[in-house]
Amino acid sequence: MPIPAFNDNYIWALTVPGGNEVAVIDPGDANVVNRYLKENNLQLTTILITHHHQDHTGGVMQLCQQHPVKVYGPDNSPFEGITDKLTDGDKVELLGLTLNIKEVPGHTLDHISYYLAGPDPQLFCGDTLFLAGCGRLFEGSAEQMHRAMEYFRRLPDTTQIYCTHEYSLANLTFAAAVEPTNTHITEAIEHCTRLRESGQPTLPTDIATEKQINPFLRYSEAPVRQSAELFAGGPLTSEVAIFAMIREWKNQF
Repeated sequence: MPIPAFNDNYIWALTVPGGNEVAVIDPGDANVVNRYLKENNLQLTTILITHHHQDHTGGVMQLCQQHPVKVYGPDNSPFEGITDKLTDGDKVELLGLTLNIKEVPGHTLDHISYYLAGPDPQLFCGDTLFLAGCGRLFEGSAEQMHRAMEYFRRLPDTTQIYCTHEYSLANLTFAAAVEPTNTHITEAIEHCTRLRESGQPTLPTDIATEKQINPFLRYSEAPVRQSAELFAGGPLTSEVAIFAMIREWKNQF
């Protein structure tokens, strides 16, 4: 369940059917979380943090003062409100669910994702993978973010992707510039436009869809490589170089 915050953030609420306990992911705003809890008669027990940026952590301290919660987050995070620190390969048990931790630096050096395996797999990936996009490289390298994308590409196609910003239409506009003849992108633009016009979020997306429309997962595809080389003005000899060039193009787009 998305809890809208600020201009384009989503704070995701994780619950299980029939239960009244809830975990929230990246609560940048405590007030919208508290309103959601009150309206749905839920008890906050857990906070999950993907990285230290203020729009993902700004509400944590207030929520900790008002609710008896554990705060999970990356071991190497500069954010000081984490009570239970996580590293690559760790598991978090909550609400009868098991979340698998993967370090995915690139956007920030402390970024992690939470993956729920099973018949309906779910990925909570913060600002790494977006619908038709990926996060800016504020602290990490293209090599690091490419490794994260490789991890995401290996997840089951049915994996639902819960990222934390409503960037979809802007990302799709760029994706269409990279691959102007990709009909999957055209269809995604039409679909997301209808959702936004009706006041609905465009998320979650899924891995199968992203493999069709997201240039940051399609760096091994010939049309993406050709567009990246055209932007670069010369040949690119590795997937990392193609990814880095697409990311730089997006920065300037």
